[in-house]
Order: sequence, then structure tokens, then C-alpha cells
Amino acid sequence: MDHDTTITDHRTAEERDREFLPGVGRPWLLPFYDLFSRLAGVRRIHDRTAALADVAPGESVLDVGCGTGNLSLAVLRAQSAARVTGLDPDGAALRVAARKAARRGVPLTLVQGFADRLPAPDGSLDHVVSALALHHVPDGAREQFGREALRVLRPGGRVTIADFGSAGGEAGAGTTAGGGHGHAEGHGHGTGGHGHGHARGHRHGRSATADPRAALNREGGVLRLLADAGFTDAREVAQIEHRFGPLTVVQATRA
Repeated sequence: MDHDTTITDHRTAEERDREFLPGVGRPWLLPFYDLFSRLAGVRRIHDRTAALADVAPGESVLDVGCGTGNLSLAVLRAQSAARVTGLDPDGAALRVAARKAARRGVPLTLVQGFADRLPAPDGSLDHVVSALALHHVPDGAREQFGREALRVLRPGGRVTIADFGSAGGEAGAGTTAGGGHGHAEGHGHGTGGHGHGHARGHRHGRSATADPRAALNREGGVLRLLADAGFTDAREVAQIEHRFGPLTVVQATRA
């Protein structure tokens, strides 16, 4: 079945001039983004994140920092009856995502906007997901994203975030904000995600953890972000080893 994919602009007048970091660091590199992702095996990261999100038929999903739609499409591969919306500030990347969804004949809603102001009413979503985007979100916007994720999720709704970072110390899968140990899972990928709110470039040939934004995710940074936002069960559910640095997959549920 064919589906029309539209892009809605959720930005305020002030946000239209707001700077953001494209997923490949420079706008002119966008045509190479998906090629680079395929060669680097990034699809495995998105598929793993979608599997951990465990979306059920008919559930609503917001993909924050969706870029060219790779995680959104992974969610739809895992659960074709999901209702998925992708959010990103990069209009050019969203147009690529729209074309990809149209070619695949899958329903995908796309919204141009920022991670610290999510386009959903209070308590209206079953899932908030994000992959390889959070490390590009600056401090104040990161904190607001956590609060926004809690706001838009229904009771029992879940947030799943995959990004560069760690749970802290030797902690592994199953670790909560209070500590613990687990095991690592080996997967490869090759790029950061789409960013929000600053204009620094990201060089993919170096360790992503060298980016000062990625440093905010180390030693349980994503766990603390969600705990500080009001989630009571923030936990690491997987670790993913990557040549540019370790990734953590963190989940939390709105009580």
C-alpha cells in the first residue's frame, strides 16, 4: 500500500533561526550519510534499539533526532502496525526520510523541530526512542528533553535511548541509576545521530567520545538525565561495543 509522508513544521518563529548540528557535521555531506551508515553497519544499532523498545501493534512512537529516518524505519520493520513519528530540526534530512518511507510504502509522520520541545500532548505516547542523537544535544536542551519525554509518555510508556556512553564503572546491561553489573553486546556502527541546538562539527574519523557532548553521557550520564527528569527506574539494558567508542542503551518507564 502506498502512503503519503508529510513534514510538519513544529518550530516557533524564534526556533527557525536556531542553530543545530547536522548528523554528518556539514550540510553538504548529507547525500553520503546513508551510504556511510550502510558501510559502517549502523543498521544493526537501529534494529537492536527497535527490538529493545519492543513496540506493540497500534502503539505510538516518537523518534527524537530521527535524521534520515533509519531508527523510525527499523521500528516499522519490527512492528509494521506501529504509529511512528520522526522529529528532527534538519529539514533536508527529513525530506530524505520522507522519500525512503515512500519507497518502502510505510506510514511515517515527520516533524521539523527540536528535542527540548516535543510535538505531542501530555501523556499521549507509548514510546519515545532515540539513537545516536543525544550526544549532540547541549546541556540545557538535554535536561529539557528528559522532562519532555516524561511529559509526553502515558503512564506505563517507555523511553529507549541508544547513544555513546556508559552506565559508569564496570556496570553493564541491567544496571540502574544505583549501580550494578552485567555484560556487553558487540555491534558495530559508524556515526553519530542528528543533533539539536549547537553548530559544532562532528568528525566521523575520530572517536565520538572525544566530542565534549559525548562526555556528558559517560559514567551513567544518560541514566542520571532520566532520573533527574523524574523517571524512577532508569536502567541500562544493553551495551554495544563500537570502534569509535562504547554505546549504552538506556530505558525508563513513566510510573
